Amino acid sequence: MGDYVVCISGASGAIYGIRLVEVLTSHNHAVRLVVSDSGRLTLLHECNTTPEEVAARTGAFLEDAENVAAKSASGSAKIDAVVVCPCSGTTIGKLAAGISDNLITRSAIVAMKERRKLIIVPREAPYATVHLENLTKLSSWDTIIIPASPGFYHHPKTIDDLIDFIIARILDHLGLGIELSERWTGDEIDV
Repeated sequence: MGDYVVCISGASGAIYGIRLVEVLTSHNHAVRLVVSDSGRLTLLHECNTTPEEVAARTGAFLEDAENVAAKSASGSAKIDAVVVCPCSGTTIGKLAAGISDNLITRSAIVAMKERRKLIIVPREAPYATVHLENLTKLSSWDTIIIPASPGFYHHPKTIDDLIDFIIARILDHLGLGIELSERWTGDEIDV
């Protein structure tokens, strides 16, 4: 089983990070959870929970976002991938500038330098030009960018269906065969 770092920054959409942790841990993957101070506020406001409660409920290992010496920040640690979900515009800017001033940015930059998989899930609308430029820069460095923009071709019935659509895309890019939503087959429309 894999060892994944899931980071929740202060962008709206904390439920995406929670759901990713739930799915990974329910499939016996080790998860190191890192939540920024702003992410902590967003978790409480949007999901009425704390990082400690998410970790206790899922079995994830909660790391201190200020501890840049934690395992998640190590180039020699066995980490399969780092996912920043959701990823704020501030975090995007720091990553594009090479700033590693907390465990989220340090873990992501270490993933880039070690050529580990790095996935960021921006949740901004609209994107400012500076966001687009920074996302382009990160993409050119092999960062996978999966905006929290769910599709509708699978006919979602609930908010959970929309959330799982994004989580399924993340899981695909992690190379995990976990099915959460229906895939397009090409037979859906009779032309």
